[in-house]
Amino acid sequence: MTTIIFYKTDGYFYGFEEKGHTGYGESGDDVLCAALSSMTMLLINAIEVSYACDVQYTIDEKTTDIRVIAKSALPKYEKDEKKQFAVSGLIQAYFFQLMDLVEEYYEFLDVKEIEREI
Repeated sequence: MTTIIFYKTDGYFYGFEEKGHTGYGESGDDVLCAALSSMTMLLINAIEVSYACDVQYTIDEKTTDIRVIAKSALPKYEKDEKKQFAVSGLIQAYFFQLMDLVEEYYEFLDVKEIEREI
C-alpha cells in the first residue's frame, strides 16, 4: 500500500510524503504506481518550471519514497500572492485527485492530511 500524507499549515497545502508500493500490479507493470509517479512529477515540474518557484524534493529510488516541500505555497515564504495560491492550489488539487482514486483503490492507497509547521 502507498500512503501519502499531505502537509498543511493555516489552511495552505505546502507538501507531502509518499511511502510504500501500491501492490496493485507486478513491479514495473503497476499502473496505479505509474499514475502516482506521473502526477507527482507533473506537480514538481509545474511548481519549479511553470511557476518559477522553489520546490525541495527527494526521491528514494530503492523504496520509491518521495518527499516534496514547496515553501512558496506559504505567505511567510512567498510575497507574490498569485504564486503562493497557485502552488498551494496545485498541491491541494493533487490531494483531491488522490482522494478520488482512494474511492476505487482503497486497498492500495491511503491519503491523509495533517497540520504541520515547516
